[in-house]
Amino acid sequence: MILNVKMNEFIYDVIIEKGCLNEVNKYLDLNRKVLIVTDSGIPKEYIDKLINQIDDPYLYEIEQGEISKSFANYAKILDFLICNSFTRTDCVIALGGGVCGDLAGFVASTYMRGITFYNIPTTLLSQVDSSIGGKTAIDKLGYKNVIGAFYPPSKVLIDSNVLKTLDQRQFSAGLVEAIKMGATNDASLFNLIKNSKNINDDIDLVIKKALTVKKNVVEEDPKEKYLRKVLNFGHTIGHAIESCGKFNDLLHGECVGLGMLYVSKGNVYQEIKEVLEKYHLPVSCDISAEELYQYILLDKKRSSNTITIILCNRIGEFEIKKILLEDIKNYL
Repeated sequence: MILNVKMNEFIYDVIIEKGCLNEVNKYLDLNRKVLIVTDSGIPKEYIDKLINQIDDPYLYEIEQGEISKSFANYAKILDFLICNSFTRTDCVIALGGGVCGDLAGFVASTYMRGITFYNIPTTLLSQVDSSIGGKTAIDKLGYKNVIGAFYPPSKVLIDSNVLKTLDQRQFSAGLVEAIKMGATNDASLFNLIKNSKNINDDIDLVIKKALTVKKNVVEEDPKEKYLRKVLNFGHTIGHAIESCGKFNDLLHGECVGLGMLYVSKGNVYQEIKEVLEKYHLPVSCDISAEELYQYILLDKKRSSNTITIILCNRIGEFEIKKILLEDIKNYL
């Protein structure tokens, strides 16, 4: 399956196909210098598969985890490109999860004012969400994604076969982003995840449905002027939880799941809680409201003394609501 994404002047394909990692050179222009940005958690077999299809490959490995999405790593990769004489006609490939995609994409967006960027996501979270839409970023001073740029990939390859080596906690955390898409935009996707007898058997359909939701949203609102804010359901408080733990305690998806619960109530709260529990995801945390509020103060969705939050009052529907910054405490 190929999803064609159109974001203003950026048009790119998202190829969703089992085994496509074995045929990368069929889809990508690799007849040039290629920098592969990967992390220490990526199985060597995936890296080797990619390298063996490239005539002039270069490899840069970062440590696994959000802590690697730093200004220091960003600068080191730029140094690596310069020292190896990469030109504007060469390219960068992210092979990994959302951290690799965010970091490598930001590097590609700024090196020589922008070079080709390809994304090959290897985690469920990045496959259903961050691989498309063009958001790239690094963290700074403990604040998540505070420095970044909109820079869509030239192509995305999604091979669900690579999820077989993903541990169960990472898999479940990634599923949260698909739960988010279903809760706000597609009740059938939410119910598919909620009622699945074996999520591994249904995962290709989950990926396709989640990416179709995201494609429709980002095409309508590439730069997050209004509609795209719906993709932040659970993220405002979720990012604050991540920051409070200095990216060491809970995974991103686990934090987003908690963030959704903070802003839900009634039947929606119960339904989201039940599906999180089904996949052994946390449904509570002991971080104080004041701690969370300090990180929300620098949230990108804040504007002066207001902040935009996403509410889900019925599964499959959403409300974009601007509230006074002070009033976010009512949800904490």
